[in-house]
Amino acid sequence: MILLLLSLLAGVLTVLAPCTISLLPVIVGGTLAGQRSAVRAMRVTASLGVSVVVFTILLKASSALIQVPQSFWQYLSGGIIVALGIVTIFPTLYEHLPLVNRLNRSSSRLLSTGYDKHNAAGDLLVGAALGPVFSSCSPTYFLILATVLPRSFALGLVYLLAYAAGLCGALLLVTLAGQKLLKTFRVAANPGGWFKRAIGVLFVLVGAAILLGYDKKLEVAVAGNVFDVTKIEQSLLARQTGPPPVPGTRQAADTSAGPEATSAPAGAATSGPSADGAARIRAKQRKYPSAPEITNPSGFVNTDGQPITISQFRHKKVVLIDFWTYSCINCQRTLPYLKAWYDKYHDQGLEIIGIHTPEFAFEKVQGNVEAAVKGFGLKYPSVLDNDYGAWNAFGNSFWPRKYLIDIDGFVIYDHAGEGEYDQTEHAIQQALRERNEVLGQPTSQVPGSIVQVQSTAVDPRRLGSPETYFGAARNEYVANGSRGQVGPQTLNLPASAKVNRLYLGGSWDMQDEFARSGANAKIIYRFQAKNAYFVARSGDGATLHILLDGKPPAASAGQDVAGDGTALVKEDRLYKLISLGDYGEHTLEIDVAAGSVDAYTFTFG
Repeated sequence: MILLLLSLLAGVLTVLAPCTISLLPVIVGGTLAGQRSAVRAMRVTASLGVSVVVFTILLKASSALIQVPQSFWQYLSGGIIVALGIVTIFPTLYEHLPLVNRLNRSSSRLLSTGYDKHNAAGDLLVGAALGPVFSSCSPTYFLILATVLPRSFALGLVYLLAYAAGLCGALLLVTLAGQKLLKTFRVAANPGGWFKRAIGVLFVLVGAAILLGYDKKLEVAVAGNVFDVTKIEQSLLARQTGPPPVPGTRQAADTSAGPEATSAPAGAATSGPSADGAARIRAKQRKYPSAPEITNPSGFVNTDGQPITISQFRHKKVVLIDFWTYSCINCQRTLPYLKAWYDKYHDQGLEIIGIHTPEFAFEKVQGNVEAAVKGFGLKYPSVLDNDYGAWNAFGNSFWPRKYLIDIDGFVIYDHAGEGEYDQTEHAIQQALRERNEVLGQPTSQVPGSIVQVQSTAVDPRRLGSPETYFGAARNEYVANGSRGQVGPQTLNLPASAKVNRLYLGGSWDMQDEFARSGANAKIIYRFQAKNAYFVARSGDGATLHILLDGKPPAASAGQDVAGDGTALVKEDRLYKLISLGDYGEHTLEIDVAAGSVDAYTFTFG
């Protein structure tokens, strides 16, 4: 019952969330632009609520829909709003469309209330277009999406309907209040007047902001500088459920495990800082930034389906945040160190949280992330950061990146990229010793040795090839095709290839993120490196023939390639093609022998 009320309240709070504030004028103004605005307000808000519910159910029901890039929903919502804005500014454009004329003639028999068809349809379209945008503004929404619906669809649907009811009810109140205020001035009476045209301009501006992604930037700016309604929801969730359990640990109330339970004074693990601790915290405030919270998570792995926050470990544990994405070879090379640190220091009070921020659309699929986490043997929790909420909250710009958060919740260490593993481990040890001192435990319990991991380091001085993308949005290294052009292309391979240039042969369908192979598809790339990797996927499976310097790679074949050069592509992941003993310049050739492959990027090491 409490979670039901919490879902209802979350819907109300969403109206005040930073990511919806910029859209409220569209909803309020759009329903003022014509007559009988109360009815129009109910149409827009009801359509938005239905859109949120349907959008959520489709996300859980169709794995194919989950793989649709987020940009599709962004462009769809923004495009509809821009189009409605244009026809609001220039109503004759809409009226002269033959299809609209036919629809209006047909609707005149059905609508006796005085509205014409396109006004009502426009209201419904506004609400439906904004549904996907509104559906990403509440932690409780993602709790329902990620945890409740998979376990009990019926119960999850009840909570989801409560959320939608709270959202629509609050929007309706805001809308009607705005209508009552402006009704005094009678500015909305003239359907062709300045007010309606101004609303049209507002539609165009907001639609353009959604298309260009500026609505997300406004969200970050408001959340960071004005207020953050999500913190209210997270606080309520914490009161309702308590700190969620993490695999390998016990609740703070369980005094049967862990040095913090047996050695710390009563209440030390759950209470705030003492008077002496307050002075310590004030000193840290002048030196370190406070750790932001995980924002807008899309799912959780290795948490038994429960949400996880950074604040739940404050005054209890040291937290190492690792921003990663599973198809990134740079991230993969850091995982052995993270696994070793978790095994060595978890019982000493270290918690590692992987923030999985995807680079490609397929990395948003929870099943793919779960398979990767299992395949890499990761025991610590990972959070799906599909909307870049945590990425933006931390101000991050790199994969991988690590932030070390001490017992008081301050970011005391930050490292971007690979390397400096010894320095990172020394920082972990220092933070754990401080934790033990604060909790009254012996600092000698923290090991002082450094883990030994088989070296996978890359020598940047000898690595001469950059990451090379196939998709039209970033294919700057393509040498024989049209850069930045989406759509089919038939390409011919040259007689010779230049270093660090991507050559495609045969038929290819260029998309923003990837290039999809067609008939007679081939790839040639001359690289300067020791290892070559290929991020790819195939819906029905694809067989590749790999050549290194014109021959099968034999002993130089990577983990995913047979000695004769045969490679099978099926899963959405990074494939290890070439593994050489030393750095050098070589020519990589790929022949798509059977099936079709979606090629995303080459990376090197």
